[in-house]
Amino acid sequence: MGKQKKQSKALSATIALNKKARHDYFIEDKYEAGLALEGWEVKSLREGRVQLTDGYVIIQNNEAYLVGCRVTPLLSASSHIHPAPERARKLLLHRRELDKLTGAVERKGYTLVPLVLYWKRGLVKLEVGLAKGKAQHDKRATEKERDWQREKQRILRRN
Repeated sequence: MGKQKKQSKALSATIALNKKARHDYFIEDKYEAGLALEGWEVKSLREGRVQLTDGYVIIQNNEAYLVGCRVTPLLSASSHIHPAPERARKLLLHRRELDKLTGAVERKGYTLVPLVLYWKRGLVKLEVGLAKGKAQHDKRATEKERDWQREKQRILRRN
């Protein structure tokens, strides 16, 4: 008689994380982009068969593409399709966002890295980070700070 509750969401909407990006880059800004995918790719993403670590974003002809991201095809993919696991996938961004990103990449020396691949209302979204590269000493300082925070938490728990 009353309204039935909606089915609970999946435990995690996250498909893949790029932990290496946060280690190698200072992330200045984040953008959410949709992906133009083929059917077999969506099925593979549902199974979690994706690798973002070697991926990066390029801008060509006022369009953004995800390059180097590997989506492993399922064995049960249709027989008439010849999947290309590392093809360039088009990112769906607003024109204003593309113009801003193009300016930052070309003039200011930033790079675009994929951070997180996730589901949002049944659609696949990619969080793209506008990033600047870290030097080796910056990476060491970040690691030292992380170790100190971890040690500090251990000390506080004991007391």
